[in-house]
Amino acid sequence: MKIALSLTFVLNCLFASAAKKPNFIIIFTDDQGYGDLGCFGSTKIKTPNIDRLAKEGRKFTNFMVASPVCSPSRAALLTGCYPKRVSMHQHVLFPSSQKGLNPKEHTIADHLKDQGYATACFGKWHLGHHPETLPQSNGFDTYLGIPYSNDMNHPDNKGKPKGGWAGMDALWKDPESTLTQWKTPLMENDKILEVPVDQRTVTRRYTDKSIEFIKSNKDKPFFLYLPHSMPHIPLYVPDEIRDPNPLNAYTNVIEHIDSEVGRISNLLRELKLAQNTYLIFTTDNGPWLQFKHHGGSAGPLREGKGTTFEGGQRVPCVMWAPGRIPAGTTCDELCGTIDLLPTIASLTEAPLPKENKIDGLDISNLLAGGTKSPRNEFIYYTSRGDLEGLRQGKYKVLIKKNRRRKNQPASGGQVMLFDLDSDLGEKTNLADKHPEIVAKLGSRMKELDAEITKNQRQPWLKK
Repeated sequence: MKIALSLTFVLNCLFASAAKKPNFIIIFTDDQGYGDLGCFGSTKIKTPNIDRLAKEGRKFTNFMVASPVCSPSRAALLTGCYPKRVSMHQHVLFPSSQKGLNPKEHTIADHLKDQGYATACFGKWHLGHHPETLPQSNGFDTYLGIPYSNDMNHPDNKGKPKGGWAGMDALWKDPESTLTQWKTPLMENDKILEVPVDQRTVTRRYTDKSIEFIKSNKDKPFFLYLPHSMPHIPLYVPDEIRDPNPLNAYTNVIEHIDSEVGRISNLLRELKLAQNTYLIFTTDNGPWLQFKHHGGSAGPLREGKGTTFEGGQRVPCVMWAPGRIPAGTTCDELCGTIDLLPTIASLTEAPLPKENKIDGLDISNLLAGGTKSPRNEFIYYTSRGDLEGLRQGKYKVLIKKNRRRKNQPASGGQVMLFDLDSDLGEKTNLADKHPEIVAKLGSRMKELDAEITKNQRQPWLKK
């Protein structure tokens, strides 16, 4: 009898301890620019819900993603590693890809699930569509979403409609094109649920599933990863809120996402979960500028998606946790998505396993209002995974090689040095003025890359 009572007491203590652990929600949009939120300077796009999160939480203005394209960026967020360390650095995955994130990697979901968290992913995965690489093999209890980008067709990515901004105009003018022009799949766990998915409703459906998940797990700790498929092209919204003018398509989509973010934050307030939940809103890379009005704005930053300029990898980030994150504050310190895993580990007081080295650093002090980041360096890899630059303090060096032409050796290139404190738009090249800084940063970036290359871990590969 005493043993039974003691066991009951221990279990009750464990459940009570688990209940005190904070919840985590990461909302990760796709191809959203630095200048595409009201709280980050947009005057055209209205984002009152995200702006309220910023007003009640903290803006991070120097927040980086580890790649300027989708798959590598997502691998970095979940594993706390530069994509090259986990061999997910060589551009994006396609429906024909025979590789993916190795389930041996320790993800945010793995770390929290080990602590008794309920875990869910609703949205774009893009880390492999084979069962061994899908969310349920990487720490998530449940999954609903598009396994890769929403401009990819099942099963071979063939038969897609005309591209470019003019092609996107035609698709926007014909909302039914989501069903007649695409073969984009929607998966539930490891099975295809629909082909094609109705992309007009997918943003809302992700939110519906998220709300259902939060309500079902309100009495226990949970982790919700909500990687929206848009504003990656093609763009779609529900018919009843659609602006027929394709010039307003991007704005329409961001404002729809903002409304869906509002549904989640309002639910947290309603269920009295806000004070025990960290909500992080950010995006996977900069805007796809070649799509003009179907792409976003990098605001004051140079270039966008696919480049190692700041517009490609510095992204808007808002973090909200009333009572835990100081309201109405801004953090200008260098940090990024690779820092989220160790930060979450710190906030849950659960150490990370030591087997796999990561590159992320604990920035929990910044979430609490601190003014000094543990991160002073950041490596820039191209969308193809080539080493191209290093940020150290205020200086950033980019050493760009000319692309190799067929049957010809690579030649020339360009060396650039920027002072990001005084030249956020990377307009003034200081390389000739400060060759010693170029040499120092160039040497350091090769040193850091050599360590990553030496200890690079293998992806999952289909046998």
